[in-house]
Amino acid sequence: MNENWKIYTKTGDKGETSLIGGTRVPKFHDRIEAYGTVDELNSYIGLIRDQLTSKHYQDVLLEIQDRLFTAESLLACDKEVKTLPKIKEEDVLLLENEIDEMNAELPELHSFILPGGHPIVSHCHIARCICRRTERLIIKLSVNNPVDELIIKYFNRLSDYLFVLARKLCKDSNVPDQVWKARI
Repeated sequence: MNENWKIYTKTGDKGETSLIGGTRVPKFHDRIEAYGTVDELNSYIGLIRDQLTSKHYQDVLLEIQDRLFTAESLLACDKEVKTLPKIKEEDVLLLENEIDEMNAELPELHSFILPGGHPIVSHCHIARCICRRTERLIIKLSVNNPVDELIIKYFNRLSDYLFVLARKLCKDSNVPDQVWKARI
């Protein structure tokens, strides 16, 4: 390792950080909250991917993680940077196609389901919740800051993907959906 390079810069010791573009903002800024939560989701999806044995699911989740890193980069910019990758409609279509393929093998839902039934299923539901929180934070950021609409669309679809993946992994593990039994 190069001894001149260090992971710590000491530039954030007073509670500020730099956006891509150089603007200094407090670490609680809406932009930091948004891309920090994307990072949390990305890490959690990595945990899910590491527990799966299906190469297909691993590959799709790795692609999702790559798109999440793209979204983080875009959300970390204080102005448009032409050299950054973008979220594209084909990224959303990948999620939709995966959802449709999994859904074709699942029984129709007639009730809400409870998270759980198998550890990997529970992890998918936790990731779905983190994804929903991420989506809310990105929408909040977009009120006063430009955010590409495809980023919001991507996170909306990703939470759907994680929900259906949880159901598909239940089926693959021979575990029934945990159906909510409303008591009136």
